[in-house]
Amino acid sequence: MASRHEFRTVPDEQDIAGIERCLKFHPADSGRAPGVLTVEQLAGFNEDGFVKGLRIFDAREITAIRLAFDEILARVSAAGGDSYSISSAHLSYALVYDLLTDPRIVSPVRDLLGDDIIGWGSHFFCKLPHDGKSVAWHQDASYWPLSPSKTVTVWLAIDDADIENACMRFIAGSQWKGHLTYRPSSPEEHNVLNQTVEKPEQYGAEVVDELGAGEISIHSDLLLHGSEANDSDRRRCGLTLRYCTPDVRAANGWNAKGVVVSGSDPDGHWGDPPRPLPG
Repeated sequence: MASRHEFRTVPDEQDIAGIERCLKFHPADSGRAPGVLTVEQLAGFNEDGFVKGLRIFDAREITAIRLAFDEILARVSAAGGDSYSISSAHLSYALVYDLLTDPRIVSPVRDLLGDDIIGWGSHFFCKLPHDGKSVAWHQDASYWPLSPSKTVTVWLAIDDADIENACMRFIAGSQWKGHLTYRPSSPEEHNVLNQTVEKPEQYGAEVVDELGAGEISIHSDLLLHGSEANDSDRRRCGLTLRYCTPDVRAANGWNAKGVVVSGSDPDGHWGDPPRPLPG
């Protein structure tokens, strides 16, 4: 049976309506000695808003993850969902909970955010061959009832992601521009999301985020990014994992989704749900 968490691709406007949020970029502490990332990668994140091309899983490991995702997608599709609707997946699937809490993924996040880390989000973005849907230029923070904007997204490539099958693209440095003006997307645009930031070139230089299966990139919640439609014969699946510091406040019950993946949650704001049962 499909979980109640699965069939929701984009949060409703009511999730953020009337919520006062502090949306500005919080750079990583450049005086902190990183444990996994290099000093250059830390500086690059602060300047450009992302780190990319980090190898996490070898070929055998990512193949096992891909096969497990194939089973999840088949189950969700049979229940009426689609390849973009598997959201808050760590609340339903032990596999995703294990990825969200995996030290190999959490460690570079710790370098960017500090020792205390909450993993609160997980969402598969799976572009099937020739599906015709793009992900318009957007900032993640626009969609979330969270404040302040101290969240990073880890994008794990389940399949190889390259220009041919519509990998992500970043606008380097755009995280420093604050919360950008966007317009609602129209149905004719075939946008997976419901917002579009126009003329992204005015906010920085475009960078292509090509990843091999098993690699990750990490980007700021205010970094402008998007991807084209997949017109190739190959699938392009990625799993987004969202992390923040425990001082971030979540409205509308979103704090119930947050797992303490490193350190502690001193105020007890986040729900710290248990690992779901396998199956």
